[in-house]
Amino acid sequence: MARKEKAPEVAVGAPLYMATYGDMVTLVLCFFVLLYAMSSIDSQKFQKALISLKGSFGAISGGTTTEETTEPNTSGEEGVSAGASPRLELDTQHVAYTVESYLRSEGLDKSIQVTINQRGVTVSISDQFLFESGSAELKNDGRRVLYKIATLVRDEVPAVSVEGHTDGVPLRGGIYRDNWGLSSARAAVVASYLESEGRITPQKLQAVGYSAYRPVVPNDSLEHRALNRRVDLVFLSQYPK
Repeated sequence: MARKEKAPEVAVGAPLYMATYGDMVTLVLCFFVLLYAMSSIDSQKFQKALISLKGSFGAISGGTTTEETTEPNTSGEEGVSAGASPRLELDTQHVAYTVESYLRSEGLDKSIQVTINQRGVTVSISDQFLFESGSAELKNDGRRVLYKIATLVRDEVPAVSVEGHTDGVPLRGGIYRDNWGLSSARAAVVASYLESEGRITPQKLQAVGYSAYRPVVPNDSLEHRALNRRVDLVFLSQYPK
């Protein structure tokens, strides 16, 4: 009996290269759907979408994407979120050197202290230089120094925290009632001046009063209490969240 010949196997389905081709077509379709979804073509968003698409094709590892960041508006225009994270980074060494150079030229480097810390750059100004005792009205010399410092740093700092401090002696009577009211009022007055005359963008400013509860030295002598009565201009390394 004659042996039957085995029929040749026939490949079932599409060629293997069609799977890769289908993936590529799907990605291209998704890309154009993404473009259509944008109500207006923004160059930065377009660039980010392009980077992500290149990553999907293997041009960069892992389909890397970039996150959108928003920086505070330094032009004074509206539309800036108060909690935005800025791209501007504080060059602490440069800012500290600039302010210290000005203070030395005016002979104020002994009465106004500049320090660099984890928060950024802190400029500590004695309350006697800025205000009369128990008052929150700026002296002329204080106005002049604040104005000059503002012009030196306003384009280089992400944010400024104006912080009022008093000594441990209770404030008796007056319109501010206690050291909380006095320290807060002084911080607010300085912040207002930095905005109106120093032309620092208001979104960069914050004002807070700490009363007597953040002293630099113990309140155990006249000299130490004088050091604790101050207003700190803290040029922050990053915009506060």
